[in-house]
Amino acid sequence: MNKISKQIANSLLQIKAVKINVQKHFVWASGWNSPIYCDNRKILSYPAIRKLIYTAFVEKINEKYGDCEFIAGVATGAIAHGVLAAEALNKPFIYVRSSPKSHGMENLIEGELTENSKVVVIEDLVSTGGSSIAAVEEIKKAGSQVLGMLAIFSYELDAAAKNFAAANCDLTTLCDYTTLLDEATKCGYINADDIKAVGEWRQSPETWKK
Repeated sequence: MNKISKQIANSLLQIKAVKINVQKHFVWASGWNSPIYCDNRKILSYPAIRKLIYTAFVEKINEKYGDCEFIAGVATGAIAHGVLAAEALNKPFIYVRSSPKSHGMENLIEGELTENSKVVVIEDLVSTGGSSIAAVEEIKKAGSQVLGMLAIFSYELDAAAKNFAAANCDLTTLCDYTTLLDEATKCGYINADDIKAVGEWRQSPETWKK
């Protein structure tokens, strides 16, 4: 676990962006049930944490994708984070909708994406990876190259690893499930019963509470 990952984990816990509820569990867009939910939208209300995130994105982009020409955000959670990173890098920005607008141009990609451009995609959270990969595929369909995706947080699910491998898309996350649970346990954010329940969910998330 690197320093920035621990710092982000503790920041998410500090602002109570992490919710754990075994009895009244959460339902993801994929239809999977989960006792844990990470609400990264709360980050936007905290300037210091917001800056921590986009600065980490910028550092990773410079480190891994020096030839990046465009920054793309996945709607809606990653739009603001992507804009902040693009502004810091002085790069053009686009975002990818999950579905076309019901009026106007019915675009999936919003903004001006030049064909044959090299794009880095920003995501706020990766669960199964389905919606993230869908955004990547839309950019490819538009005639551009996706260098990779950067996300604030990942649940580190096997399904996501398989989906990203199948799409041949490089994924880097600033923080992950393992680090978050370690830090939550250290500071007493999560009790013994919740640790057990989250552990059981992690072993078979696709069938938990089915």
